[in-house]
Amino acid sequence: MTTTAESVFGLSQAEREAALLPVLTELTEHHRTGGEPYDRILSSLGIARGASFDSVEQLPWLPVRMFKHHVLKSVPDDEVFKVLTSSGTTGAEVSRIYLDKEAAADQPRYLGKTLRTVLGDQRLPMLMVDTIGIIKNRRSFSARGAGVLGMANFGRKHVYALDENDRPDVEAIKGFLANHGNEPFLIFGFTFMVWQYLYEVAREHELDLSNGILIHSGGWKKLIDRAVDNAEFRRRFAEDTGLTRIHNYYGMVEQLGTVFLEGPSGNSLYCPDFADVVIRDPETWREQPVGVPGVIEVVSTVPRSYPGHVLLTEDLGVVHGIDDGDWPGKRFSVLGRLPRAEARGCSDTFSGSPA
Repeated sequence: MTTTAESVFGLSQAEREAALLPVLTELTEHHRTGGEPYDRILSSLGIARGASFDSVEQLPWLPVRMFKHHVLKSVPDDEVFKVLTSSGTTGAEVSRIYLDKEAAADQPRYLGKTLRTVLGDQRLPMLMVDTIGIIKNRRSFSARGAGVLGMANFGRKHVYALDENDRPDVEAIKGFLANHGNEPFLIFGFTFMVWQYLYEVAREHELDLSNGILIHSGGWKKLIDRAVDNAEFRRRFAEDTGLTRIHNYYGMVEQLGTVFLEGPSGNSLYCPDFADVVIRDPETWREQPVGVPGVIEVVSTVPRSYPGHVLLTEDLGVVHGIDDGDWPGKRFSVLGRLPRAEARGCSDTFSGSPA
């Protein structure tokens, strides 16, 4: 598969930190000026206006949960173009992310830069492992719907693998493969749905997915309960369907447009050049060394309409190595949710009928 020459996985860790630190420092001031609540938070932490930082690790972070309880934005009310919400579990509060027109345009642009590394520059025929109903209600747009719609931009001749009753549409899948299965094609879906509504259907009907490129994310909990981890997921797809080009990604609505992409070898996630991760000790909040698990902090230069550039997540992770993998920079894995953290929504809240 030919990939674009404009890969955003090119900076060594030292180059990345040197490039990110001044931009993130400027963003901290930008958000401080643009929103009084963020300014109050930093002041309460004793961080003066115009403060400088010696490393990315020193930048002040916000817990992602704050977006559930506070209005945090860096643009005036009359410039808010769109409000995105996270897809929390039933009854849970949702994050609200405020975008102006520029931010709404930036997010797909940065996502595109990241995904073209593995997709190349051509838009491929696309099999969506979801139902078209998820994107029909634009007024109440969930993170899952936003993810499906955002990914749809990278494909053409879209076919949905589920019907509007959330059941596998086997004939639609077969028809897509008959028309496009002999050339490279794109598959997108949330992880558990991809397993239950594509892998199990493909295995049962002996479908050939060998020319596919799968992009998937989220929903691992149900698979772990079935003793299917990432390695098993990749092995079974390869053995039973011929699909080997598989890229998991890690991302969230609070930093939409920034995704941490699984490399070709399949063992780790990598940071695009405009982003990074810091793994923090949950007691001291200092950065953990390579190989020691902790709480994942995600940093990105993309968020300008709200203070989402340095976020402490509710996920556990570990950095496996630095500048020693498929791509430069940190390579890491997500180990799961913090104890007592709310279960993340998205595909884990999917309640469709079983195949």
